[in-house]
Amino acid sequence: MELVANNEPLNMVQQDVGIVNNQNSFIEANTVEVSLRHLKEKCIIPVFSKDNETTISHYEFIQKTMDIVSKLFPDSQIQAPEIRVSHIVKGRTPDAIGKPAKELLESEKTIYYERCAFLMEIKSVAKEVNGNQLNLSIGGVRAYNQENLYSTKSLEKFKVFIGFKNMVCTNLCVSTDGLLNDIRVGSVLDLEAKVVELVSTYDMNRHLDVMRQMSDYVLSEDEFAHLIGKLKMYLSQTKAQHEIGFPISLNESQLSKVVKDYYNCENFHMSEDGSISFWNFYNLLTEANKSSYIDNNLERNVNLYALMNKLANTKQKGTANWLLPTI
Repeated sequence: MELVANNEPLNMVQQDVGIVNNQNSFIEANTVEVSLRHLKEKCIIPVFSKDNETTISHYEFIQKTMDIVSKLFPDSQIQAPEIRVSHIVKGRTPDAIGKPAKELLESEKTIYYERCAFLMEIKSVAKEVNGNQLNLSIGGVRAYNQENLYSTKSLEKFKVFIGFKNMVCTNLCVSTDGLLNDIRVGSVLDLEAKVVELVSTYDMNRHLDVMRQMSDYVLSEDEFAHLIGKLKMYLSQTKAQHEIGFPISLNESQLSKVVKDYYNCENFHMSEDGSISFWNFYNLLTEANKSSYIDNNLERNVNLYALMNKLANTKQKGTANWLLPTI
């Protein structure tokens, strides 16, 4: 099979095979939305090349998670999963070897996606935080680029999360205990225990309390400017120069988007005096994170939650913080 990676799936896949046009997603980057049926019927399943054993497909991962969530929330209204994919890998069937690409029949083409993320809203568990409706959501990420497909079959890596989707802007809010980012399983049956563990250890009420308290803290215009400048400085520092206890995850272009949205975002812009609440600032950060690739989006989301907690502790205790001006 001839395989070629392509980072622009819209240029590769016809709309009639399951591509969905959705401009309001929990993740954007270079992704497109596809249907579960498309993954099941139109995509091949990669194998471990040395023993030809199949990997767990995106379809199996999503379907199994749907089954588990239905059991965990039997009386809840669960929305069909929103599925985003990227990094398409195209190929062709053996009988089309040597045939010019422009002459290939649809039946002679094969595809699969290197990366896949999905989210299911539990619409019956909706909470209001700082004037915004948040729906409890569960989902996962699979990235074949994090597997060694040139070896024999081994435990495969998955990520699952539980958190909230802000219905005002579709931003994803995930706390530290809402993410398992390195699940290793040998079959879809092994996933169930991990998902149950995640849901059982997730402290929803604490997560909501932390987000509600973000409205109690404010950055002045000078503090916002200082903070953005320090975050951009951090990106150019060596590890030895880092003066923060954890890494800053957003890149230069994402931080520039935060600044642009500080002025122009319809829902979370600055106040008339230039100040901005922590809640609004947090949503500017998570909005910028939607441009992150599938395989690092969740980790960055949790990192931003940790950053907001660090800033809130600084404000509450009046302690020094390299990211904020000296009091």
